[in-house]
Parts: sequence; C-alpha cells; structure tokens
Amino acid sequence: MASPITQIKKKEWTSEEIRQQKLYELETLIAEQNEALNKLLAIAGDLDDAGVLDAVLAMVKAKEGIAEVVMEQATREPVTNLINNMMSAAGALTAINPESTGRLATSAVKGLKEAEEQNQNGKKIGVFQLVKALRDPDINRTIKFGLNFLRGMGKELGK
Repeated sequence: MASPITQIKKKEWTSEEIRQQKLYELETLIAEQNEALNKLLAIAGDLDDAGVLDAVLAMVKAKEGIAEVVMEQATREPVTNLINNMMSAAGALTAINPESTGRLATSAVKGLKEAEEQNQNGKKIGVFQLVKALRDPDINRTIKFGLNFLRGMGKELGK
C-alpha cells in the first residue's frame, strides 16, 4: 500500500523560467493576432509618415505649457459667460414640459413653411385684411399665445 502524502512541494520558478514563460505567451499571442498587429503597425506607420506621432510627442513633452494655455483660455470672461449661459439655458429647458416644447417647435416649423409659401405671392396686406385676419381662429390662437407669453415674461422681469 502507498504511503499517504504528508507534504506538498510547491515548485519555485526561477526568474529565467518566468521570463521564458512570458516570452512564450507573447509569441503565442503575436501568432494568434498577426493580422491585427499588422494593421496596427500600418496605422502607426501612416501616422508617423504624416507627422502626427511627432506632433503627439511634442505635445506630451510640452504638456505643462499646453495645460497653462488651456487654463488661461478657459478662464477668460467670454468662455465663463458661455458656460454660465449654457448652464442657465439647460436649467430653463429642464423646467419646461417636453410636450410643450415639441408642440411649439412643430408649430414654428409649420409657420415658417406657410410663411415662405405665402411670401412668394407678392401681395400687400391692407388694414381691412389685417382686421379680418384677427377673426381667423389660427391667427387669433397665435396672437393670444404671444400676448400671454409676453405677459408671463413681463411678470418675471418685474421681479
């Protein structure tokens, strides 16, 4: 009968064996990914021929100077105004019901199309036609909407 195992010896790899194993794994990976590596090398060659790699290398070496210029430009008043305006506009847009925004945008597009079509006829509008237009439900609805919009905007501006 065999004697029981009482000790397990763990094989210690030498640094040369570890190096050989890693080289073998790398060699296998290169063989498996030969086509992809060829494409990457072709891309790198094209980038080098175009001078892109030299530009990237110069940018990496000058990173502190570039960062300083970027920070100077980003802290200029026009840029900070732009950022603040975008944040305010985003805040205002989040407060508006998306259905209302969609309906208003669609209405504006339809209005622009009709205005372009009617503008081509070259006819002038007289005072009586203007008064008559106020009776048109579509025009009346738009004028009412505009007046209510101006009223709400005026109330907010008065605060």
